[in-house]
Amino acid sequence: MKMKLKIVYKVKKTISVKMETEWIDEQFVDFLLADFQKTGRISEIIVIDEMGRVWSRKEYEKLKIKMEHEPVNPLIYFDGGFDKQTGTAGIGIVIYYEKGNATYRYRANAKLDEMENNNEAEYAALYNALMHWEEIGAKNLPIIIRGDSQGVLKQLEGDWPCYEKVLNAWLDRIETKISELNLKAQFEVISRRENKEADKLASQALENNIIQSHLKID
Repeated sequence: MKMKLKIVYKVKKTISVKMETEWIDEQFVDFLLADFQKTGRISEIIVIDEMGRVWSRKEYEKLKIKMEHEPVNPLIYFDGGFDKQTGTAGIGIVIYYEKGNATYRYRANAKLDEMENNNEAEYAALYNALMHWEEIGAKNLPIIIRGDSQGVLKQLEGDWPCYEKVLNAWLDRIETKISELNLKAQFEVISRRENKEADKLASQALENNIIQSHLKID
């Protein structure tokens, strides 16, 4: 998560200057807080995150302890495949996130019936990815969502219109879930090669090879 600091710097006893940093990675916040305090001229420090939440330094210290036990920095990959002959879809989901000093990877796939086309499979994959993230248990966060379906991601960004009733229903479900979890979503279109993990899971689901794993990877 990105954060910024607002500080009040005492130039003289009666003169103070308000300053604000750029958005910085969370890992550098502690270093800057300690460095500013060493000057002996800081009368106030405020920490602000990407979600607009604001803390004093003492409040932020308590927050850090809490965050050590919660998932943060989620990155979702999704993909959907469709079998025209059977009208079934295979969906693949890969989620990376951090907790404490460790990184975790969650993988899942599923076979879904009564799909109309590949586009619907892609929407279903993303919706199910968000459902899995909800089960992992973190809200009120920025989240990066990556897939090779340009149509899905551009429609979610509002750049492309969606005229199909079925797909609009999926759009509504996805947007509602993002809102319920209070996620600040960033959508990124990637190549099929970059999405190979989710793509493989979707293909395996169509072959009735159902997978679910949740591992610490470093």
